[in-house]
Amino acid sequence: MNWYPWLNPVYRQLATAWMSGQGHHALLLYGMPGTGTDELAYALTRLRMCQQPQGIKSCGECHSCKLMLAGTHPDFYLLQPEKGKSATGIDAVRAVTEKLYEHAQQSGAKLVHIPQAELLTEAAANALLKTLEEPTENTWFVLQSLRAEQLLPTLRSRCFAYHLAPPSAETGLQWLQREHPPSDAVSRQTALNLCHNAPAAALSLLTTADWQNRLNLFTQLAESVRSGDFLSLLSELNHQDAEKRISWLTTLFMDAVKYQQNMAPACLNQDQSALIAQLAAHYSSAHLLNAAESWLTCRHRLMTITGVNQELLLTEQLLHQETLFSASPNLK
Repeated sequence: MNWYPWLNPVYRQLATAWMSGQGHHALLLYGMPGTGTDELAYALTRLRMCQQPQGIKSCGECHSCKLMLAGTHPDFYLLQPEKGKSATGIDAVRAVTEKLYEHAQQSGAKLVHIPQAELLTEAAANALLKTLEEPTENTWFVLQSLRAEQLLPTLRSRCFAYHLAPPSAETGLQWLQREHPPSDAVSRQTALNLCHNAPAAALSLLTTADWQNRLNLFTQLAESVRSGDFLSLLSELNHQDAEKRISWLTTLFMDAVKYQQNMAPACLNQDQSALIAQLAAHYSSAHLLNAAESWLTCRHRLMTITGVNQELLLTEQLLHQETLFSASPNLK
């Protein structure tokens, strides 16, 4: 698993607390994707299960470490949704908590890792509360969440919650330059902006098909602005990742509003300065804001309405945008 340099002080703090006997038995790590919560949780679980830790590092050589590396440690329990399910139910929680009352098979710690705690059903979360409050001897919990606010307050209150914030923009940019030197400075800054300063997420954006898909979408948008034919955007939006593409579109409309307010340095899409200026010249702030809001509503519907006809919804939204923009007083 990868390791990121900005995790070092956080790991040192949490690991030192654990090894000195001052750490909480239930740790809740939360932060946005790309900040390193998975990597931090992995390192901490390895340390806790190690039988011969080297200071605050797992030795990697003891029997427990080898079992952890193989993914077969009998005292390590992973609680996550079963294949094909979107939530972790009460039966899975009960099955694990019952085992915690048994002796550790390796005569060491017992640890429960819940990588997506927000996916616990309410019944499952409630079933976990007593064990979190009164754990059996040498039992530890590491929970993770992208959306800690969605967890039951009673669950959060029984954990030591640690928010893993993104590193500074300067640290993120330096790391991106080392990890992806072919990219230019403006692209790196743009990727970091779009990923809320989470460097690993920015690297993923730069090195996957997402980056080119985004550029293709904006190239078509520029043509649509010139021609007034926004329905031509359908081919770039109607994909499996339509929600992501809509997010890119809305950030661009908001950037055009910032540009109109002489706030160009605050624009997220720094690599699209020409297109941002084009949008700002063609449409009023009110119409750009209206478009962004309507696209966010469209995105919400795609994500929440079961069985929605995506192509039809996108077509209606594009026709709405075409009508909206044709009425903009800035239209030339």
